[in-house]
Amino acid sequence: LQEVLHMLKTALVTGASRGIGAAVARGLAEDGYRVAGVYCRSQEEMASLAASCGVIPIAADLAQTEMLPRLAETVLEQLGQVDVLVNNAACSYINLFQCMPPEQVRRLYAVNLTAVVELSRLLLPSMISRHTGCIVNISSMWGETGASCEVDYSVTKGAVLAFTRALAKEVGPSGIRVNAVSPGTIATDMVAHLPQETLDELAEETPLGRLGKPEDVADAVRFLVSGRAAYITGQDIPVNGGFWCG
Repeated sequence: LQEVLHMLKTALVTGASRGIGAAVARGLAEDGYRVAGVYCRSQEEMASLAASCGVIPIAADLAQTEMLPRLAETVLEQLGQVDVLVNNAACSYINLFQCMPPEQVRRLYAVNLTAVVELSRLLLPSMISRHTGCIVNISSMWGETGASCEVDYSVTKGAVLAFTRALAKEVGPSGIRVNAVSPGTIATDMVAHLPQETLDELAEETPLGRLGKPEDVADAVRFLVSGRAAYITGQDIPVNGGFWCG
């Protein structure tokens, strides 16, 4: 059994309990990966995902940057190796730039940027030693164009795109591909607080006439980690229904 498990490709998805992360984890499991999913508070949702498609739950608060080395150790203990890393976990707060509470600012940068960079740094040696691997970073349409009242969020997501391009150039010779997916407005808990009228307006402004589904983003990730994308690295794939065509 251990030999069979070792032969299976492995994937780590952060923020895997809900929304885009859950769709990605479920999709990769369908594609035959052994998937570990990092979650923070949504224990029931994670347990349901684990029961439905076998995702291995790993609890961690990515805002606690000092705990990331231990998280990487746990992941490697559970999976043996990491073939695919999907940096999906993120948080979002809406406020005027000068009015953002310091704790929210700290958490935004820790989860959306520092965890992406440092978890990649910690797991890269496992990939480099085998001369294979794939990293997909979930950015945002607002990282591409910027959003009023989400300045810090936009900064973190824009930085993720710069990180993606730079790292792809560095690790390409080691056989590792690094790409990003930038969702537009996706119907998840992150936008659930918005009034229905606002959501309807966003759908109306989108050329394809609807909000995105988590599966729309997951399908882009599944493509990027597959052999069909073997010559794609350092790229940003927008999944926004045409809302932003930059």
